[in-house]
Amino acid sequence: MRGGSHLIFFIKLFRLILLSAFPLTSFAAEGTTNIGPRGEELLTIDNGTIKVGIDRAKGASITWLSTAGYPKNFVNIADPGRLIQQSYYAGLRLDRRADGRSRDWQPWSWNPIQGGGVSSWARVNECKRLDASTLYGETVPKLWHMPNEEAAALMRQWTGFETKMPNVITVRCEFISRRADGDRWGPAKPSHQEIPACYFTRNFSTVKSYLGDGKWRGESQVPGPPWGRANPPRKALACFETSGQGVAVFSPAATGDYNFGPHCDGASDDPAAAPCMHMAPIDLVALGPKSTYRFRYWIVVGTELEISQRLEELWKDHSSERAELSDSK
Repeated sequence: MRGGSHLIFFIKLFRLILLSAFPLTSFAAEGTTNIGPRGEELLTIDNGTIKVGIDRAKGASITWLSTAGYPKNFVNIADPGRLIQQSYYAGLRLDRRADGRSRDWQPWSWNPIQGGGVSSWARVNECKRLDASTLYGETVPKLWHMPNEEAAALMRQWTGFETKMPNVITVRCEFISRRADGDRWGPAKPSHQEIPACYFTRNFSTVKSYLGDGKWRGESQVPGPPWGRANPPRKALACFETSGQGVAVFSPAATGDYNFGPHCDGASDDPAAAPCMHMAPIDLVALGPKSTYRFRYWIVVGTELEISQRLEELWKDHSSERAELSDSK
């Protein structure tokens, strides 16, 4: 994710120290001077309470989220590394400067992301409405650290309304790795996966972990990256803006902490601005050259009370759900 070029010097200075203290995903938003926002090819669905959209021009990632209570866009879309999107890591960290790797990203593992690389947006095979309540996208991702290199992989995503929960979106993701056996990144090794990577506008600056029974715990973090870590016991982290409207991500397949935190100061509500809020539930997974990985997550919007009520229902119905992984060699 593009964060702002003024951070590059400091990030480079402390990279070696921080790399030992934070998972790789902590650096998925390091500052670069790269491609900016792109024109929209947006498809949306709207049930009167919540409107959500995916964009063919932006990897068929989720690029629009709004509600009756907050009609502006929640989602930061400043560059291909923002959005609400799939993002995965696998294999060895390699120095690919000879291949034209972005100068700010080395060494780096195999990191296909749905939005695109540091200087290009991903190619979309399909982006369509399956019906009035479901969006579908199929994307050929790009390697984040390379200016314009497609990953040997495929991402599919189904985005729709949760039954009988008008303020809830359910997202089903499928990742198919198509790397060559014996390639430069090597065999599967455990890596932190973002399920999913989320970037919201900077004004959603109050972060809370959901504890259950309507209770919340405030979380704080200075602007990053690196990001902070939260461990919400009910697998849901939320961020709120000053009027009380918020968005929570419930990802029951997460096995680790949530990465989270602001990037840059201020309280901008501009989706195309550099400042943003980040969160990413983490699963520790060894993705091999031919792995297929599937998971679901839920996006809940509304006030703290409205979100709490839905999270209780989702926990009851889906707390035991886990990701599916095949061929992890």
